[in-house]
Amino acid sequence: MSATTRHRGPSAYAEAIMVLVILGTLLLACCLVTAAAAIGAERSDRPGPSAFPPTAVVLLMFGEYEWPGLAASLALAGMCCALLLVGVVFMLAYRQALRGRVRIDRACRYLATTRELRAMSTAGVTATARKLKIVPGAPPGIYIGRAVRGGSDLWGSWEDMHVDIWGPRTGKTATRAIPNIVAAPGAVVVTSNKRDVVDHTRGVRERVGKVWIFDPQNQAGGTPVFWWDPLSYVGNSIVKAVKLAGRFSMVVRQAHARSDAYFEPAAQDLFANLMLAASVDGQPITIVYEWLTRPSDDTPARILREAGHRLPAKSVMSVITAPDRQRAGVYGTAIQMAAFLIADNINEWITPGSDPGRPSLDLREFLLGTDTLYLLSEETNKVAAPLVLALTAALAEESENVARDSPGGRMPVPVLFVLDEAANVCPWKQLADKYTHFGSRGVIVMLILQSWAQGVAVWGDTGMAKLWGSANVRVYGGGVSDVKFLDDLSKSSGLFEPRTGTMTLKWGDHRGFGIGSRPEPVLDAADLLSMPRGRAFVQMSGSRPTLVRTVPWWEGPYADAIRDSLARYEPREPLAAAGAAVANVSGAPPAGVSLAKGVS
Repeated sequence: MSATTRHRGPSAYAEAIMVLVILGTLLLACCLVTAAAAIGAERSDRPGPSAFPPTAVVLLMFGEYEWPGLAASLALAGMCCALLLVGVVFMLAYRQALRGRVRIDRACRYLATTRELRAMSTAGVTATARKLKIVPGAPPGIYIGRAVRGGSDLWGSWEDMHVDIWGPRTGKTATRAIPNIVAAPGAVVVTSNKRDVVDHTRGVRERVGKVWIFDPQNQAGGTPVFWWDPLSYVGNSIVKAVKLAGRFSMVVRQAHARSDAYFEPAAQDLFANLMLAASVDGQPITIVYEWLTRPSDDTPARILREAGHRLPAKSVMSVITAPDRQRAGVYGTAIQMAAFLIADNINEWITPGSDPGRPSLDLREFLLGTDTLYLLSEETNKVAAPLVLALTAALAEESENVARDSPGGRMPVPVLFVLDEAANVCPWKQLADKYTHFGSRGVIVMLILQSWAQGVAVWGDTGMAKLWGSANVRVYGGGVSDVKFLDDLSKSSGLFEPRTGTMTLKWGDHRGFGIGSRPEPVLDAADLLSMPRGRAFVQMSGSRPTLVRTVPWWEGPYADAIRDSLARYEPREPLAAAGAAVANVSGAPPAGVSLAKGVS
């Protein structure tokens, strides 16, 4: 049982209620009979019944009062029909009133009160934004939804971190990602594996800054009109080269594959040293793959030695001079890590390529402005995902550097990272360790996953628990069937103690009746499993959890601007294209043809 369940066993007042119902029914029947007899008596000029209904019925039953005949019978039948009609109308009205109610909302009386949610209300986060000196006119924070209890809008402040778990087709893009992307006051970084979020928001974001679409796999029709050099992250630092090599290798390596205790670490070190050599020599990253195909080429070692990187140079030479089979194993493993560099169409995004005149993405300049960067990759592809991960992590680290050099140690204007499908597109292992630190720097991250298990596959049990615990705002949007996860959520919903009654009946006058209670979860796993679309269970630091009504973008202030973006950028379906052709002839599209669709 939970707070959404009305009854469990006999009520604590079952006996009293039963007696009252029986007495009320008998009294109503007496009143009807007495009223009908009075009407019949008046019509037939006979004596009327006793004024006290129970007395009139008793006299009628014992023959001391004669029923006034047909007129009384017709009156009784008419009143019974009228009463029945009133009952039917009442039941229909009651059912109509219940249609707009959601069963899970019954639990709200046991969740956070309006007072407890004051810090997350519009007034509360506005006060926080004023203290943080957020740009005037900017939204007070990251919008969450509308509290079912009290109806106030709830927000995460500009120093709160978010973790969202929403099952497939539950509305996470329409209610969480899109509204906050279009409203963000500063730079925005978005990862996704589909183009819908791009089509909905790019037209709005173009009004405040430049839009960059990093789309190596043509997920959203993006063309390489700019490029980003991964080696610009490395610079002259072996530490950053090792980090970058680790990010590339963690995506390329299959999750189920067994690691080799020697060759994989050695190959990753070799990969890092070669990227450092290419960086200090001003070479494109593609030269690294060429060096890996020539195991006896000592050019990288010479470059590193001349640049003052003595130990990395020796590390490269130790592999080159190793026995043939050992060297082949290390270089072969490193080639697998760098396999994404073999695709010429991918390299157009990370090298000057065929058009050296294209602008390159300057991370620091991007973070200090109001531009938007979309990072797209097919979740099963191991070619683009390493680059998406590397660019996302480089942006996050650079935002830390910008914040460190800014007044108060925070970004001048908060930067928003919406990491949708992060477990597939951007599996950044170190994110769990940095999550709490980002919020204090004005780097707001909204991590969106489809299940707890999806996060565990990337960060492990400990890492996923760390991410969940580090977030100030934790949102469950429904659609997940992981019973263990739902049981944990159920425990966090709190307890209530419903009164229950026990009643024992025996022959004669012997009977027993007792009242007791027992703690039950406010929401159990079944409630959370069946939570309907349009509701979200939200945990926030400093208060009990609550239920919110999610607000999709078409109910928000940017609805018209988002529709304009869709009309401009969303590809037309074959049916819509045919409708547009007819519209060119007749002046209007045919009925039933929509030229744009929404996001669910």
